[in-house]
Amino acid sequence: MLHLILLLFALSFGEVFVVERETGRLAVIRNDKLVKEIQNLGNLNHATLKFNRDYGYLISRDGWLSQIDPKALKLVKKVRVGESTIGINFCGEKVLIANYAPRTVLVLSPSLEKILEINTGSRNVGIKSNGKLFVYALMDADSVEVRRCDDGKLVKRVKVGKMPFDAFLHRDRYIVGFFGESGVGILDLRTLTYKKVSFRTEGGKEVVLKVPHFGFWGIKGNLAYIPAVGERKVHVVDIDKMVYLRSIDLPGLPVFVQVSPSGELLGINYSGDMEDYFTLVDLKTEKPVKTEKLGKRILHFRFTPDSRHVYVSSYFENKVKKVSVPELSILKEIDVPTPSGVFIYGGE
Repeated sequence: MLHLILLLFALSFGEVFVVERETGRLAVIRNDKLVKEIQNLGNLNHATLKFNRDYGYLISRDGWLSQIDPKALKLVKKVRVGESTIGINFCGEKVLIANYAPRTVLVLSPSLEKILEINTGSRNVGIKSNGKLFVYALMDADSVEVRRCDDGKLVKRVKVGKMPFDAFLHRDRYIVGFFGESGVGILDLRTLTYKKVSFRTEGGKEVVLKVPHFGFWGIKGNLAYIPAVGERKVHVVDIDKMVYLRSIDLPGLPVFVQVSPSGELLGINYSGDMEDYFTLVDLKTEKPVKTEKLGKRILHFRFTPDSRHVYVSSYFENKVKKVSVPELSILKEIDVPTPSGVFIYGGE
């Protein structure tokens, strides 16, 4: 019976969507085969795809927002929301957009009509929402702003730290990282209180070739696993108590850090000299247990909902690979041109 439950769980997610970084297309993988490429989506360098209700929303670096039907595998609507766009999130059915240029934050209707345009005077990143409030970081103003989802009115503006660059939201805690200092800021959206948590660091920092990224996946219970900027480690922060705990040493400079859906493992990819490698950390011991070379420049990865596999994008090989967990054995290779972001419909 247990085997049947595991099998049904493994089959419960839908297609794997992969951003083709240089082609302007979104690849669709079903049963480990490339079945479709959705075309004409813009400049997909640093593009991201998020699912909300019945649709996927892909934002391109040159400001195109594409609404995708993940069941029919087709482009539904495409609108220009900026010149250089970096972030997307949702307030219920409303779509939130954070722009580098112009220096605006947008609120759109479900049909992608503009409801509100906020001129911030800054490049904007780390846009998140808990359904009642939405929050974003102003890179050039060292601040974050909190607004109401229903009418977009400003609730609070907080000075946070030197050059905030990315953020994630867990329950009502908004956690923002900084380029200009070693640490994170934690904003409690229930009380609108703010606290800065400094990291303990050793020695100088290395040159950052690719910016670390945060996301909702770096969380287990009350612990946040945060990729260090310019250091070969992951920092561990208690986000309930708002205190720094410790760090985990790594063989490379981390880019993406994801907790597996089972909560047992942490997956990590790298920039620089370790960009071909992928590491699993056992979260019981917080020690790396497996590091393998899985391709040539592993740009992104995603665990399957049952945590038994991970899909990785090998950019210079033009392949997406299905890899077993925890063995890190390559089981399948799917040809996909210049693959980067990997997203699983039904697996978020």
